Amino acid sequence: MIEAQNLSRRYGDFTAVDGISFAVDDHEILGMLGPNGAGKTTTIRMITGFLPPTRGRVTVFGKDLFEAPREARREIGYLPENVALYPEMRVEEYLAYRARLEGMTGGAARQAIGETIERCLLEEVRGQIIGTLSKGYRQRVGLATAILHKPRVLVLDEPTVGLDPKQIIAIRELIRELGRERTLLLSTHILPEVELLCNRVLIIDRGRIVAQGTPQSLRERWVGNPTLRVTVKDAPEGVAEILGALPGVLAVKPSPQSTESGAWVVESERSADVREAVFRAAVERSWVLLELTAQKASLEDIFVRLTTRDLAAAQGVESNEAPPPAPPAIPTEEVVS
Repeated sequence: MIEAQNLSRRYGDFTAVDGISFAVDDHEILGMLGPNGAGKTTTIRMITGFLPPTRGRVTVFGKDLFEAPREARREIGYLPENVALYPEMRVEEYLAYRARLEGMTGGAARQAIGETIERCLLEEVRGQIIGTLSKGYRQRVGLATAILHKPRVLVLDEPTVGLDPKQIIAIRELIRELGRERTLLLSTHILPEVELLCNRVLIIDRGRIVAQGTPQSLRERWVGNPTLRVTVKDAPEGVAEILGALPGVLAVKPSPQSTESGAWVVESERSADVREAVFRAAVERSWVLLELTAQKASLEDIFVRLTTRDLAAAQGVESNEAPPPAPPAIPTEEVVS
């Protein structure tokens, strides 16, 4: 596992990272999210040993990254956002060079190179000059160098940036497979990617952790009361009042996502599932129920709310004004029941 304890990094008077602490367990994929300038890249550079922290420490399977750098860094594979490759070298030649840098020679190096080429789907370009490769293949070569020495920790910074949809699918599948075998820290701006790949999420803003947990636990903590979207065909008068009187219903409002006059958003208590009551009310009154849809907030909604709120609060403190009120309830994307 990899553990960061009270990591901070200052540049003069500017604090890029301010007391971040977290751990990534073995066989876990942790997604690190944050807006531009939040401190993600600085954190990753400290975790991988490319940048010393102003304060704090990093341990990799118990080895301190700055007291025993060689031992700790042997356990880490790192794919930076901008992969540094030698464009004049051929793929297999470059991997052999990287194997030597990792201390691998002879049969062990040849075996590792062959396995990595196969795993990263580089067989058809293994003899090709790197400078002639597409962006997707160069990204695969970068990932191959990160896993070549079979590290127990992988740190991937924007691994699918700039790839086409087909390449993204291939890289995601490989990341998912790698995450079953080792500790994996993934930084990305693509929020659906986090939901698809990550067991847990860390949201960073202005150099601090503002939330962490599984995607589901973040929804439960930061999303308001559950809502349904209900649409009744040729709705008679009084539908909203009837729905509002059902047990567990807190509010009924016209749906902003529909142009139909018979569409409402029904907000209920957290412990209440009012779908059956709405259905029964429709049957008893012979309403034609066109839609009964549970709504669910996306990780993107939560991310925007948390980072916006944190920025607004900080601006309020800096100007000696009371921070503005919390943003309204998160708009939700629909999930069909």
